[in-house]
Amino acid sequence: MSATGIHHRVDGPPDAPVLVLADSLGTTLAMWDPQLPLLTERFRVVRYDLPGHGGSSAPPGPYTIAGLGAELIELLDALGLDRVHLCGLSIGGMISMWVAAHAPERVDRLVLCATSALLGPPEAWATRAETVLASGMRAVSEAVVGRWFTPGFSERNPAIVSRMRAMLETAAPVGYAGCCRAIEQMDLRPDLGRIVAPTLVVAGADDLAIPPDHARRIVAGIPGSRLEIVGPAAHLLNVEQPDRVGRLIGGHLAVEGAS
Repeated sequence: MSATGIHHRVDGPPDAPVLVLADSLGTTLAMWDPQLPLLTERFRVVRYDLPGHGGSSAPPGPYTIAGLGAELIELLDALGLDRVHLCGLSIGGMISMWVAAHAPERVDRLVLCATSALLGPPEAWATRAETVLASGMRAVSEAVVGRWFTPGFSERNPAIVSRMRAMLETAAPVGYAGCCRAIEQMDLRPDLGRIVAPTLVVAGADDLAIPPDHARRIVAGIPGSRLEIVGPAAHLLNVEQPDRVGRLIGGHLAVEGAS
């Protein structure tokens, strides 16, 4: 998919440092709405949709993390952005790691949320891809959304959970399945040592989809990186803990010396 097929949005002061936010699987750029007011005080924020998610087109899959990373670089080129801060959650974090490792000159500072360098078993991702292609997004939505939030948050915030479920169910099965296949084939562990951008890794204390041990392994592999564990929070930790996550992102990017 070319950069012209990537739906994106730019918010914030035109002369501010640029921060790119990369989404979780099954969401749209609206997943970052809770952080937008805080982050646009200091940054020009670029958000974009994965293939088949939100307003982005859904070319035939399967996809690869390398291919999705190359498309993000194409989008940066199309927007005339040579160097940016990069923050991704889940598959967005996987894409961000690939870009930081393979195009280090494009990434100033890096934030990786609820993500992994290797997320098996591959059979589970293949099965999920086959399920949505055969039966549609609703066939997986209950199980997926059940891992996005802690039970307490879901009980207190049914409207938010309903809105996020609708976001998932409107994804194009071809695009969602293609992204599942990208995760199925992914192994970013050899790339971690190539990342030179100052890196913050954030994990949800209660994340069943990608438990905190995955974050610890990323920190062990990226020189000089640091770990923050946020709780109570499951996979979509930026939705469950919006203020805390927003402050962590902003604080890491706004240190002295960051462009």
